[in-house]
Amino acid sequence: MINLSKLFNYDDAISDPEELPLLPLRDLVLFPHMTAPVFVGRSKSINALSRAMTQDKRIFLVTQKHPEVVKPKISDIYLTGTEASITQILRLPDGTVKALVEGLRRGKINSIHGHENESYATVRFQPINDDQFILDKSRAEAAIRTVTEAFQKYAKHSGSIPKSMLQNIEILSREHSKFADIIASHMPFKLNDKQTLLEAVDLEDRFLLLLRLIEEEIEVLAMSQKIKVRVKEQMEKLQKRHYLTEQMRAIKKEMGEDEQQSKTTQEFQELEKKIKRKRLPKEASSVVRTELDKFGKMSPMSSEATVVRNYIECILSLPWYRKSRKKINIDEAESILNRDHYGLEKPKERILEYLAVQVLVKKIRGPVLCLVGPPGVGKTSLAKSVATSMGRSFARISLGGVRDEAEIRGHRRTYIGAMPGKIIQTLRKTGFNNPVFCLDEVDKMSTDFRGDPSSALLEVLDPEQNQSFNDHYLDIEYDLSDILFITTANTLHDIPAPLQDRMEVIRIPGYTENEKEQIAHGYLIPRQMEQNGMNKDLGCFTKDAVISIIRQYTREAGVRNLEREISSVLRKVARKIVQTGERKPYTITPESLVKYLGKPRFRNGVLEKEDRVGIVNGLAWTQVGGELLIIETVTMKGKGAVSVTGKLGEVMKESASAAVSYVRSRSAALGIREDFYKDLDIHIHVPEGAIPKDGPSAGIAMCTAVISVLSNRPVMRKTAMTGEITLRGRVLPVGGLKEKLIAAHASGIKRVIISKDNEKDISDLPDSIQKALDIVLVEDMEEVLEMSLVQSPKKPDEKKKSPGEKKKSPDEKKRSPDEKKRSPDEKKLDFNHMTEDISEHMTEDISEQESCNASSKESCNAASKESSSATIKESLNAMLTERDFISA
Repeated sequence: MINLSKLFNYDDAISDPEELPLLPLRDLVLFPHMTAPVFVGRSKSINALSRAMTQDKRIFLVTQKHPEVVKPKISDIYLTGTEASITQILRLPDGTVKALVEGLRRGKINSIHGHENESYATVRFQPINDDQFILDKSRAEAAIRTVTEAFQKYAKHSGSIPKSMLQNIEILSREHSKFADIIASHMPFKLNDKQTLLEAVDLEDRFLLLLRLIEEEIEVLAMSQKIKVRVKEQMEKLQKRHYLTEQMRAIKKEMGEDEQQSKTTQEFQELEKKIKRKRLPKEASSVVRTELDKFGKMSPMSSEATVVRNYIECILSLPWYRKSRKKINIDEAESILNRDHYGLEKPKERILEYLAVQVLVKKIRGPVLCLVGPPGVGKTSLAKSVATSMGRSFARISLGGVRDEAEIRGHRRTYIGAMPGKIIQTLRKTGFNNPVFCLDEVDKMSTDFRGDPSSALLEVLDPEQNQSFNDHYLDIEYDLSDILFITTANTLHDIPAPLQDRMEVIRIPGYTENEKEQIAHGYLIPRQMEQNGMNKDLGCFTKDAVISIIRQYTREAGVRNLEREISSVLRKVARKIVQTGERKPYTITPESLVKYLGKPRFRNGVLEKEDRVGIVNGLAWTQVGGELLIIETVTMKGKGAVSVTGKLGEVMKESASAAVSYVRSRSAALGIREDFYKDLDIHIHVPEGAIPKDGPSAGIAMCTAVISVLSNRPVMRKTAMTGEITLRGRVLPVGGLKEKLIAAHASGIKRVIISKDNEKDISDLPDSIQKALDIVLVEDMEEVLEMSLVQSPKKPDEKKKSPGEKKKSPDEKKRSPDEKKRSPDEKKLDFNHMTEDISEHMTEDISEQESCNASSKESCNAASKESSSATIKESLNAMLTERDFISA
């Protein structure tokens, strides 16, 4: 079959060139016989419209290849366009022009010319007359019928084609070219497809192209209808706000681009970039990529996607390989420790040894350090100083009150609120994998149905296990071996034994009075002055004022309350400065403390004024340091009952029973009636009965008190003792010796009796305490009595006079039988004791005179001198008499 259309010579259909103004269009292809509005805003285009209106209202319209080009050149426009007639023109308020144009015929540009200073452009084009292109009848009928059916099918599904157009389609089919152009103008083809149709001069090619494009639109329309039906079904179950998301999901599923489109989302791409940049272990990298793939397939609005995203971000935020690189300098570390803390020589020495080992082995090895001591002695700040000296970041976790194992190991990712444990969370905050980790208050963890956190800490603190620590939330092994763990506690017995086994205990005892004074002047007062906006010119504390605050307003082993009281004084001084406006210096003295802090709260170091029967100074250990424990004993007529009061624990009650049993078994050797228990009741009492007390260290003190009251022999008032007693009279060692001896020194005690087995603990005492106290080491109870009672025990055979004994002289009658039989060494001991009393009386009198105010200085001196003279005179008489006894 011969294609007659191919026999035409299209050059014959092209008329002579014509010249018209040029109007480039951005997003419109105008077909012949098509009427459309055109909005013009560019100055050249407006000038072209104006020129056309002054002539025959004809203009040549072409389409730009790229709509964003503002000043198109010949290369930016298509050469085939449409000659159009302007039927209406309207200038809008915003300066643009609206023109209604009607396409006349196709044309091909030959050349472009500028006119009047390039204000507009004209083109010379060759018109293409479509009337000369006619198909044969059969081909035309087949093409028109096929296109008509396709167009009607599209109009039925879309509903966007006007009914008038469908009714007139048979009339339009008579003119083949006009039919094709009108059908194309009503279809939502792409811009380049419409341009291709415009450039198609051959009618058969134009019909074939038009048919293909209509069928593609029908397929797209059918798919769109299918997607809408599916989305409508899903909308019955979901809320309306998910409509757009689900529609996109349905589109992706139909096109097979679900996974590919998910990876193009911004959040997914950001996570993927972070994973590529982050250096991760092999296991962590595998897990996080698996979770990322899972996250890409989820709906962003689902709750599970939130859990997965948080998990990925947690893994990426951990410092897997990031470490502090500063080397440890032992000399610098020592200077930092000495700068930040006064005293604490033994803890500092042990820490420096620990750091020296780390320098040599290049790895954290050995047990974890555990700083044990009362509150306020600087345990946490000491750990912080260690971090500073090592050049590492410092992280602190308070374990007080923690009772859930998940606080250490983390929560399992079974619900939305799951979180990693405190260890992993703190590492995320520090940003380094080798910080100094302070586990504070490790002795205050508790246990309930949710697990035992102290057992979870075993894996954290064990150097052999923490290389592969597994947090329940991460479910990935994490290396904690580069972390320097330091734990703190107030008491050791509250820490479980397996946890203690992982730690090396460094005890930080309470500060002595002298150390507290040095800390106050060197650290606390300057810091509080700065915090309260003061300087050295506005206020200063005298040495006596600081000592008065320590003794009368605080009772602690540390310096926390001392700093609080200093701050309270400075706040009141600051208020006075602001109210009066006078920036004069204020000197804080012991007399002014009552005005700033009120009356003294504690009676610290108050001893008996004289040696008393049945009153013994014991020593006790508390969480805030040592304390003087007064033990009182009396006897009364009864049937041998022994009562113990003062809210004592079972251990102290047992010590009292052991002391009474020892006295009964040794009554003959102690000079006590063997049958005293038949008609006497013994009452042992420890004052401050509202405070619970327990422990074995009061055994020898209770025994001494019982022997003193039964033998009617006073106990030296400046002697204290601590130690456990057995039924055979042996003195056993006790703990907390340093705190006890510090409390004894602060209370004015001169002699302390301890077990010989505690001799090893004396080296831990400060030199000032060792010099000030007479520390007596004993092994049995007889030595305790010899060093604590004013008079030695009397043997039974000394009670009766021998027949040949001479008659006593008047002087001898004045002396007691015990004094007569005492050895010269014992008498010298009492003589020295009396000398100490006289010296103390004289010191107290001098202090009393110095504390008098200037207004009443003379009367105060007179009264003080009179009291002092009487006391000294009485003491000298006693000394002379005692000297005669010794010389005899």
